[in-house]
Amino acid sequence: MLAVLLAIDAGNTQTHIGVFKGAQLTHQSRFATEDSATADELAVALRSAFELGRVGLDALDSCVVSCVVPRLDPEYMAMSERYLGGACLMVGPGVKTGMPIRIERPRELGSDRLANAVAGHELVEGACVVVDFGTTINFDVVSGGGEYLGGVIAPGVEISLEALTQRAAKLTKVELEAPGTVIGKTTEACIQAGIVYGFAGQVDGISGRIADELGEQPEFVATGGLAGTIVPFCASIDRVDELLTLTGLRLIHERNATAPAN
Repeated sequence: MLAVLLAIDAGNTQTHIGVFKGAQLTHQSRFATEDSATADELAVALRSAFELGRVGLDALDSCVVSCVVPRLDPEYMAMSERYLGGACLMVGPGVKTGMPIRIERPRELGSDRLANAVAGHELVEGACVVVDFGTTINFDVVSGGGEYLGGVIAPGVEISLEALTQRAAKLTKVELEAPGTVIGKTTEACIQAGIVYGFAGQVDGISGRIADELGEQPEFVATGGLAGTIVPFCASIDRVDELLTLTGLRLIHERNATAPAN
């Protein structure tokens, strides 16, 4: 019987969860990340998410977690002990990934970025850059030989939009969608054009510089909740995979289930 794995990607804004039966994703959902949540509250949030997919906590065999909110790390461990029988892998230093980390301080690399890099290289089977549209926009660069080389961190779309509307008294928050033209005829359309086309241009500009510096042509893979809004206006993105981080967590879990940690 195939093992059932719960993969949890706890980001600063949203938590994305997926249930894998073997390599097949059978359920996924998202809920808002609450950085003050307790282990019991995390279990309640998971139960609510599982009810939508008719999945029970008792059906799970193991769990893997990427968490970028340090305060939640012990809460996820406690939740796992209390509700999942303790079978939880927290992605971080010492966890086997099969990917050499070629940066100055490897312990500073976010677990979500590491999962993206692992999944991106597995998907492309060569040099790749994963562009993750989340709270920040992360670019993670992997060589053709499967080495993590470094990346770029830029302010995310929602952060920038919130800063714009908070600092400019007459500007209000708008829906994140592209206007019909670049030249806006209303204030709302002007803001939308600045956000959508501005971030698309930023992504293309950074991507071009990465390719030039890398010395080999990578494949650019986009992921994250806002990829669908910006990527249609980017020239550099080769493909979109909204499940990339969850897939990376599954791959890391598999590599640790079959071999000892580094």
